[in-house]
Amino acid sequence: MRVVSVDSCVALLCKLVATPSVSGSEQGTADILSDFLAEHGAKVSRHHNNVWVLSEGFDSRKPTLLLNSHHDTVKPAGGYTFDPYCGVVEDGKILGLGSNDAGGSVVSLIALFSHYSDTTDLPFNLILAITAEEETMGERGMRAMLAEFNRLGIKIDMVIVGEPTAMQAAVGERGLVVLDGVATGRSGHAARDEGDNALYKALEDIELLRAYKFERVSSVLGDIKLSVTQIAAGTQHNIVPDTCRFVVDVRTTDAYTNEQTVELLQGAVRHSVLTPRSTRVRASAISQSHPLVRAAVAAGCECFISPTTSDRALMSGMPALKIGVGESSRSHTADEYIKISEIENGITIYKSILKGLANETLE
Repeated sequence: MRVVSVDSCVALLCKLVATPSVSGSEQGTADILSDFLAEHGAKVSRHHNNVWVLSEGFDSRKPTLLLNSHHDTVKPAGGYTFDPYCGVVEDGKILGLGSNDAGGSVVSLIALFSHYSDTTDLPFNLILAITAEEETMGERGMRAMLAEFNRLGIKIDMVIVGEPTAMQAAVGERGLVVLDGVATGRSGHAARDEGDNALYKALEDIELLRAYKFERVSSVLGDIKLSVTQIAAGTQHNIVPDTCRFVVDVRTTDAYTNEQTVELLQGAVRHSVLTPRSTRVRASAISQSHPLVRAAVAAGCECFISPTTSDRALMSGMPALKIGVGESSRSHTADEYIKISEIENGITIYKSILKGLANETLE
């Protein structure tokens, strides 16, 4: 594959931004990416709207590093002062929806892959995968891509996930489980000693949840965080409520699976039924002794715990480092942009990480 220049990255990103790609509707940007990579000599594969390329000299006996980012976007936020699909360069910035989240990382990883597309002499293989439906964690995005790799017998040993982190190394992400709690009692007249107050039952369980301590603590992510954020009961002032509903926000860690976390919390309450809305947003953490992290630190990156989620949550059991171009604070906001200098710096740091990884002992 021919080397992709910074100028080509800028032109590609402008074209991507100018093409609407809200999650679930990424056909246009998938076509652009496929055509661009093919024009630069890559043998492109496509699975739904996921675009991916194997490195030349791919050897299944070597470990494989997946370079991943996403080309879908959220819907434009309100308050844009310019067309969110303008895709123009102004004052050293590329303007428009998806430029920062995660177009800057997409084009930087493409440039990185182009420099190392022949991995014959490297101790690891590379796969470039620019995936869809990240913003919704949909069934035809990374979920489908990982299933396709499994079907093809391709084992992923480690991952760089390109998300806006100002090129700092996110070694962990908390997972998320939202629980709908329901306590059930029996209605009665509030003026008489009647009924079984579901609100009191819920409050007892809420206090149990508030005081609950998980036995295991993640070495990277720390304690599981739990907050009761909503509660509702009753229809009028003189009727004892027979139902009380409440919502629990649980920020999970890798100390337990999401399913185990739900089971433990259900066992901790006395009256309520706790139902998870989903268990798919999983916590992830990578040891700071992992070769990928050591290479990032050697490249000057600082490690931190990311407050935001990404497709990393779907990569259970895979050591994954989230690091990418741009600022997380710009994501999902009006007047989104990425600086060209950020792309240049991102490519340089990505190269340094791969050079360092090549000198690490990989299993």
